[in-house]
Amino acid sequence: MRAKPPGPKGVPLLGNTHQYARDPFTFMTAVGRAYGDVARFQLADRETFMLTGPDDIEQVLVAGESQFRKPVFGDDAVQELLGNGLLLSDGEFWREQRARAAPAFDPRRITGMADRMVAHTERHVADWEAGDVVDIRSELAELTVKIIADAMFETTLDDDTTERIQTALEPLGKRFEPDAVRFLTPNWVPTRENREFHDAVGTLEDVLDDVVAERRAAGIDDDAGDLLAIMLRAAEAGDIDDAVLRDELMTMLLAGHDTTALALTYAMYLLDENPEARDRLNAEIEEVVTGDAPTAAEAREMAFASRVLNESMRLYPPVYVMFRQPRTDVELGGYRVPEESMVMLPQWVVHRDPRYYDDPETFDPDRWTSERSRDRPNYAFFPFGGGPRVCIGKQFSLLEARLILGVVCQRFELHRTTDDPLELRPSLTMHPRDPVEMKLVER
Repeated sequence: MRAKPPGPKGVPLLGNTHQYARDPFTFMTAVGRAYGDVARFQLADRETFMLTGPDDIEQVLVAGESQFRKPVFGDDAVQELLGNGLLLSDGEFWREQRARAAPAFDPRRITGMADRMVAHTERHVADWEAGDVVDIRSELAELTVKIIADAMFETTLDDDTTERIQTALEPLGKRFEPDAVRFLTPNWVPTRENREFHDAVGTLEDVLDDVVAERRAAGIDDDAGDLLAIMLRAAEAGDIDDAVLRDELMTMLLAGHDTTALALTYAMYLLDENPEARDRLNAEIEEVVTGDAPTAAEAREMAFASRVLNESMRLYPPVYVMFRQPRTDVELGGYRVPEESMVMLPQWVVHRDPRYYDDPETFDPDRWTSERSRDRPNYAFFPFGGGPRVCIGKQFSLLEARLILGVVCQRFELHRTTDDPLELRPSLTMHPRDPVEMKLVER
């Protein structure tokens, strides 16, 4: 094995934390360009190895997956929020929970959810009128949280509850923005930010408590296939306790709607920036959709819509970076990566690498045709992760996104009200820093 890989110099105590926290997108891009497929730097007290070679990424996520685990960060805020749900759990417990949750994401069940997804979307856009200006990210987040609650909890969120959830998300997002001082501030210190974070977690827990209590009072159908029913049956059987139930529901509530809403937000933004692509998408929807709204079968025929979504997630991956921690010393890219280190897999950098994408800053949905994509390495694109821990809701999200695109684009074109560049806000996921205000133009 070679000596330690190259990387940027840091400062005492913080290493490169201040550079990463100031702008993780610029920092990761610069490191990838300067130091190659394996680079080394320090985040807080953790030696970090950033991998941008698809083969190395595949080794971490697929071939050598058992050699890695989800990392344990010094800050326990993410643990307080998501607990031991599917995103953070590990080992045999994770495998059991993944298998337990799988029936809720069975392809046949997902297809059967299409009509509900469409109905939610139609109700949501029924309040839109031509000439209105909407914050499309906020609108889509409200829509997708109602869809995930219906599909996975068999519950209907009213507008007041949806607003409570969306209000709570702001301090949660703020808490996970990279910050050099926060890296050194324990979660228990009573700063205003920490207090607001704890209050927001409490708000979401109250919502979930109400959902669970209502479902328990109504009784649980033995044949019900939604995630809440599956977990409640497991709790009644003594296979899981209420803490695990809470963690899985919190994980699904947040992860199950946020990434889809963001992918659609960036797609809407990019379609407005690229009118030719928007016109092609509209033409496809007119050709494929025979009724007032798309069906699941028609959504799967929307090939250009799928390419639009892929290209949007390439340029603006909602999950912009992933972390793993080796269980023992491993070899990656010819270097020894020690057990206590952190492995960083940055979608933001890999998805924009000119080795795999011609003119990578350009929005070009046709780069996803089979002719142009067949020779591209598998892990040059991994918006949903990969391997055994690939996002369990991937197919649900993709169908939902195509259906929402179909319904919205049948009725409206959306145009940004400003030409200002889109600024990004890093947190657990990548959000627009400011509202994405768009004017509704009736078609």
